[in-house]
Amino acid sequence: MSPIEIVATVFGLACVGLTVKEKIWCWPIGLVQVILYVYVFYTAKLYSDSILQVIYIPLQFYGWYYWLKGGNRRTEAPVTVLSIKELSIWTILGFIGMGAWGWFMKTHTDAACPYPDAFIVSMSLIAQWLMSKKKLESWGFWLVVDVVAVGVYLYKHLYFTSGLYAVYIGLAIMGLLSWFKSYTGQKIIKC
Repeated sequence: MSPIEIVATVFGLACVGLTVKEKIWCWPIGLVQVILYVYVFYTAKLYSDSILQVIYIPLQFYGWYYWLKGGNRRTEAPVTVLSIKELSIWTILGFIGMGAWGWFMKTHTDAACPYPDAFIVSMSLIAQWLMSKKKLESWGFWLVVDVVAVGVYLYKHLYFTSGLYAVYIGLAIMGLLSWFKSYTGQKIIKC
């Protein structure tokens, strides 16, 4: 446990709490969190997670922009849902990504948990992309990622981070329910 991990954890909680409530400030706060976690995960030899945080940096900017200007007539973007086909494609791509990245990390690095770490990375990228597009299903992807992450981070003695992801499980459920309510409320208004 390091002071940087503790600060990153606090920013992570704030970020997801704001995301659940669809507050735009989730993006700049998330930006601080991911920058701090680049270091935390690199020093724990969770290289895939460290690389993931680097990829999150431009995704934070994209999500920030899309939430502000991605709706009709460049207004705030609404919550939308994926089709069954889209959900299936994203899920399959996630597992393919996990297999390929896990194999690479296992054969080319001293990564501590190459396949579970690759699962976290692959599914997190999908969840983050879907979240930046305000897709309801992003919360389902986050829920699965969070469960796996708790185990990996406990194994690596990242106790604050593991605790953060345990809280994320509850927040993902809250986010799913909140965004579902927002989505169904939009549909009722349109009728």
